[in-house]
Formats: sequence, structure tokens, C-alpha cells
Amino acid sequence: MTIYAEDVHAMETMPDFRKSAEDYKVVAKAIHYLDEHFRRQPELAEVAAYVGLSEFYFQRLFSRWVGISPKRFVQYLTKEYAKEALERSQSLLDTSLDAGLSGPGRLHDLFINTEAVTPGEYKAAGVGLTIRYGVHPTPFGNVLLSVTDKGICGLNFVNMGEEAELAEQQRRWSAARFVHDAEETGRLISRIFTPEAKPTLLHLYIRGTNWQIKVWEALLRLPVGARVTYGDVARSVCTVKASRAVGNAVGSNPIGYLIPCHRVVRQTGRFHGYRWGSERKQAILAWEAAHSLGESKS
Repeated sequence: MTIYAEDVHAMETMPDFRKSAEDYKVVAKAIHYLDEHFRRQPELAEVAAYVGLSEFYFQRLFSRWVGISPKRFVQYLTKEYAKEALERSQSLLDTSLDAGLSGPGRLHDLFINTEAVTPGEYKAAGVGLTIRYGVHPTPFGNVLLSVTDKGICGLNFVNMGEEAELAEQQRRWSAARFVHDAEETGRLISRIFTPEAKPTLLHLYIRGTNWQIKVWEALLRLPVGARVTYGDVARSVCTVKASRAVGNAVGSNPIGYLIPCHRVVRQTGRFHGYRWGSERKQAILAWEAAHSLGESKS
């Protein structure tokens, strides 16, 4: 991987996501509670008590984490919001083709350039390939980031523990050589997760079947803040009857967040079924919506 001068500067000014990752644990607990009780829109005091914080501190924590107040955040988390977003989107996937990957509001643009492995490389499972990896805090918990000279090949939220996530990557690239190099992978973290970062180009190196890659490329065309159904994606790549196959491809996405499988929801608007947890999916969607709409603290 080539390191440019701006990468060095980014490393020097890189935000400390450790506190944000700790906050996410509290946020995830609150999201789970809200998911169970959203129909009655629980008050701030009730949710604060559930996570064991004062109303004042809980309000500040939420506002710092997402950029808007808990009350506004709750609105984004409800299934009603997802339903409304789907109704507004109509054939959002089709209409977004000309929009590129430029996100509105304060959320930074991520320009993604992908390179798929060749059939021979796919069969070889990483022979002669060196994969450097590191675990880093993010606004949504720790991630295992894996990179090659050709680009990012894995971004896994750490659900099962670092060793388990690394083992999953090693199974995927069974013939590759893995080297722990948190310094190199750390250069990319702020470029990926900082909303105010300048537009940047990221390279992805993806390994999958032709069908999976076709689905993942369709997801990359979704603008920030989008919500689409599995049927929408299926219609764009083949036929709506392929929704189940699309679901399988979405579920096997090896590069979380960057290939935005979190933007695909069920027709009912429900968020469940995300590989790295429904609470995390809700948090990412709400965070994207709040930042892309340019909401201010309230």
C-alpha cells in the first residue's frame, strides 16, 4: 500500500475513537431498549435510567456520539422512519446511479474503487498475498481492518472477539500470510469514520463469486442515508424474484460499512438480520441519516 503525505498528516491529527467506542456500548444498550419499546416513544428519563446514567449525562453522551439530541435520535431509530424512508425512496437504487457516492450534508464522501480477484486468484485463496491487519476503535465499536497492497480486503466489527474475527478472515484467505500491523491499518480509520473528513479515495480488494460481487457493487451505488429493500437490490441486478439470493450475498459481505449492506432493510422496515447485530445496524443508519441531513444539536 502506498503511503502519501496526507496519510501521515491524518495519522498525526487522527481523532481518538476509543471514547466513542466506549460510548457505543451504552448507545447499543439504549438502542436495544428503544427497539423493544419504540411504539410508546419512551422519555429521556426512562432510557437514561435503563442504561444507568443521569438524564443530563445521557443527553450529553447521545448528542456527542451522533450530533443530535436523544429525542431526535429516537425518531431515526423507529421502524416508522424506516418505512417512511422506503416509501420516499421508491426506486432509489435506480435513481441513485447518476448520483455517484457523494453524500450530502456534513458526512464526508467516500469514493470507492474496487478490484475483484481474478478466477485464478479466487481459487488460490490468497497464495502469495500478504494481508496486514489491526483492531481499532470506531464510533460503532472495535473493528478488525485487513488490507493488502491492492486495497482493503476486510472490515469486520468485533462481535465474537478479536481472535474469532481474525480466524474468520484467515479462513476466507486461507493461503495468505497475515501480519499484524496496526500502524498501517490505523492510517485508514479516520478517513473511513470521521464525518468531517475531506473526500478521499479508498481501494477495496474483494473476493467473492460473480453474483456476490454484482450485488456488492450495487450496494456501493447507494448514497449516504439511503434505505432500500432486498427486492430493490434484486431488481437492479437481475429480477425481484432473486431477493433471497441477494439476502445471502448481503449477509456474506466481507467489508462492513464501506460496502453498505446496512442500508438494506426488509420491506416492513425492520432492521433485524444484520451480520454484526441489529442494534449496530440501527446506530449506523441513524448516524448516517443525522449527519447527511445536516442536523444540529437540539
